[in-house]
Amino acid sequence: MKRTFVILSGLLALIVGMMAVPGLAATAAGKAGPSCGLVWGSLPEQARATDTAALVGVRAGRHPCFDRLVLDFAGDADGYAVRYVPAVTMDGSGQPVALRGGAYLEVVAVAPAHDARGAATYRPANRRELVAVSGWQTFRQASWAGSFEGRTTIGLGVRARLPFRGFTLDGPGSGSRLVIDVAHRW
Repeated sequence: MKRTFVILSGLLALIVGMMAVPGLAATAAGKAGPSCGLVWGSLPEQARATDTAALVGVRAGRHPCFDRLVLDFAGDADGYAVRYVPAVTMDGSGQPVALRGGAYLEVVAVAPAHDARGAATYRPANRRELVAVSGWQTFRQASWAGSFEGRTTIGLGVRARLPFRGFTLDGPGSGSRLVIDVAHRW
């Protein structure tokens, strides 16, 4: 009985000591949940278009909990569809787009990559490598899949089928942007 009391007293002292160290208990609890507390999923996401503007740029960034792809538009553009697919295909032709990674996201912006006169507003320097993502935690490749009938498609190869989110933001300036974040882990 005395031995059980000593063990329980020691265990209680250890727990109280952990709670006294700022962040220690929170760090242990945080590793048990989703990546950085993110509550995203992997089901398709979309938003209906109320405004469209031409695509003018594609860029990417790394964050502590996710990799980010950003499509920049010359004005207001807010329609999109993002989903995991077995293969991303070229707009118009339906030819498969070769992508590195264990899973593929099809990113469709309801926006052309040309102006009203048909002049290109976005010309990727390398259609197979829109952004440099070598060595990133989640992204493996971003490739051009075309712009056809007012829609622009980009294939995003990722390490595995991971949680993601898509949303639009105003700016910079009078433009807007479509943001796709893909978590580093579940």
